[in-house]
Amino acid sequence: MVSSPQSINTIKTFNDPIYGFITITDPLIFKLIEHPYFQRLRRITQLGLTNLVYGGANHSRFQHALGAMNLMHSAISVLRDKGIEVTPEEEQASKIAILLHDVGHGPFSHALENTIVQGVHHESISLMVFVKLNREFEGQLEMALDIYDGSHPKHFLHQLVSSQLDVDRLDYLKRDSFFTGVTEGVIGSERIIKMLTVVNGNLAVEAKGIYSLEKFLVARRLMYWQVYLHKTVLSAEYMLMNILIRAKEVFNEELSKACSPWLAAMLQQQEPTSDGDPAWLEQFMRLDDYDILYAIKIWQHAEDAVLAELCTRLIERQLLKTRVSDDPFSAEQLKEWREKYAQEQGVSKDMARYLIFTKAVKNKAYSAESENINILYKDGALKDISDAGNIFRFASLEAQETKHFLYYPNGISF
Repeated sequence: MVSSPQSINTIKTFNDPIYGFITITDPLIFKLIEHPYFQRLRRITQLGLTNLVYGGANHSRFQHALGAMNLMHSAISVLRDKGIEVTPEEEQASKIAILLHDVGHGPFSHALENTIVQGVHHESISLMVFVKLNREFEGQLEMALDIYDGSHPKHFLHQLVSSQLDVDRLDYLKRDSFFTGVTEGVIGSERIIKMLTVVNGNLAVEAKGIYSLEKFLVARRLMYWQVYLHKTVLSAEYMLMNILIRAKEVFNEELSKACSPWLAAMLQQQEPTSDGDPAWLEQFMRLDDYDILYAIKIWQHAEDAVLAELCTRLIERQLLKTRVSDDPFSAEQLKEWREKYAQEQGVSKDMARYLIFTKAVKNKAYSAESENINILYKDGALKDISDAGNIFRFASLEAQETKHFLYYPNGISF
């Protein structure tokens, strides 16, 4: 049963720097926002260590989730005005689905997923949390769960939550552009939402919105290379990953003293023992950015020289240098550089292995094989954006771009 929203009085108003006032009138949604699991998102930055490059990038996943929910409200209002039925229960459920879409993110999410919680994606954890909250709220989130996982019959509601044109992307591109100051990411999200419609149960965009849509795809590509996959941002992120890998590798009583109990538990256990493992999930949901950063500050003085060096470099922003190539670096080259650095600097091979490494980074702005973005013309014809958009005639956004990065410290000569 849908909770009855207050007819006159608002429950809560948030002053958002992107959209202005975001008003909450639904008691169930407000209870979810007040829940410790959602409040935890205040302590998890949206862009992790990006603030080491763009100083203003300190916004949280809490802000992003509220912003995405605000866009969901706008999108549903637009669809209703075009005669597409969305019941009050479905509106509430859609808002809850997008509100909780990031609830399973850990601190520095992608670094954690590739180190101490390998094999467990944040979307899987979000689903575990969703199921747990549904039990706690006595089944009131059942429809939201169906929309989130795509089992609800109105598929376009799921597409608003997760697709190549969802309100998640519409918010984070605009928000991340604002806080980083990277104007290439600015998009006309209001225009795109105004052009949304539904055809055969799937989301589509009216042809009048094609240029705003092209701008959205170009902005996403540019934001990936200029912000999310920026070589220095990645340098910091890979250093963090190496810190966590090393801490897990040499974890002992000394290191545990600098850890919160839940971080220590994660460093000693790689993944949950079963889907929805309650003990593992409870430990994970206690983690936030503060746990990781506090441990790194203390580990600067760890007995393990490799861990201490990595932590000191990250805290003092002595990030690794980068060489970028279109072609992969050979294993022989990498071995030679590591041996040379170890010999010249008088450090261990272990140290060289953690300080000199290569990574391949891929970026693809649009995939016609995935959830297509369809353009609706006045005659009723539908075309995929890759066939309809003029920009694809000049540079295909479907092409996967790959860059190879070599990371290394100062003091090595090639």
